[in-house]
Amino acid sequence: MKLWVGLGNPEPGMLRNRHNVGFMAVDTLAAEHGFAPWRRQFRGLTADGRIGSQRILLLKPLTYMNDSGECVQAAASFHKLAADAITVFHDELDLAPGKVRVKKGGGAAGHNGLRSIDRMLGTPDYWRVRLGIGHPGDKARVHGWVLGNFTRDDEEWLATMLGAIAEAAPMLARGENEAFMSRLALRMQENG
Repeated sequence: MKLWVGLGNPEPGMLRNRHNVGFMAVDTLAAEHGFAPWRRQFRGLTADGRIGSQRILLLKPLTYMNDSGECVQAAASFHKLAADAITVFHDELDLAPGKVRVKKGGGAAGHNGLRSIDRMLGTPDYWRVRLGIGHPGDKARVHGWVLGNFTRDDEEWLATMLGAIAEAAPMLARGENEAFMSRLALRMQENG
């Protein structure tokens, strides 16, 4: 089993925030791959299913971003999963909108959700799917940017990115990270 975590905040008024693109990614995966309905578990919402031949547990922490690690650690501990069986989908300021990168480990780069997961797991050595939301250009505007909603101008690239993630997910499930990123880049280019 693999644990795929989407990061976001559970407030209904925050659903379209840039910070919630991780929630949007796992919601799309659940819908496109016919996962079981979401249920409350581990202080979050889980959905069980398969992508290709790989069993995946999707997780959306309901602890708010800053305490995401509590939920992730509880699920990982219950299922006895090592850090490298965990993949976290999260917003990334340092990538242009629609760019997606996969990497293992690394720093939190100021992301409070990742910082919480690092602390609770005791290691940063889990997989990250970094979902580009762009940077507002001024460090003083970052907080408002990530907690701001995607705009109407963002809708096309956002829908393309989320759809491409769902389409290429079998590659990610098999550990074919380079192929996954290439497929996404190609889809974004075709629709760009």
